[in-house]
Amino acid sequence: MNFRKRLKDKPEMHTSALNDILFILLLFFLIVSTLANPNIVKVNTPKGKSDSKAKQSIVVSIDNKHNIYIGQKAVPLFAIDSLLKEATKKMGIDTPVITINADTSAMYGEFFKVLNAAKKAGAKVTANVTAN
Repeated sequence: MNFRKRLKDKPEMHTSALNDILFILLLFFLIVSTLANPNIVKVNTPKGKSDSKAKQSIVVSIDNKHNIYIGQKAVPLFAIDSLLKEATKKMGIDTPVITINADTSAMYGEFFKVLNAAKKAGAKVTANVTAN
């Protein structure tokens, strides 16, 4: 009498190739769906004739003799708050950009007064410090 159990083979299915095929199909359908979009309407965008970025920023310069300029006009330090507010209102955009060009020999106090005045005017500030 043979009481030992016979080892029966269980049916197995190898799915390692199935993962590769599903991944390739997924990539194929993603690429095809982005290329074949029937709802795209071609629109001609307007072309600008001049550089509008240059007109959207106010340049404040501080030279090595501690003179402050808005554009090409020399201004006193005590009037910088009101002059920057007026300049930002004249621009007529939501967030104007004020660029501060300062010499390395300029005093830090002057630079920070201009910086604070620009922030009070509600503008984004970029600074450029150079040695002349």
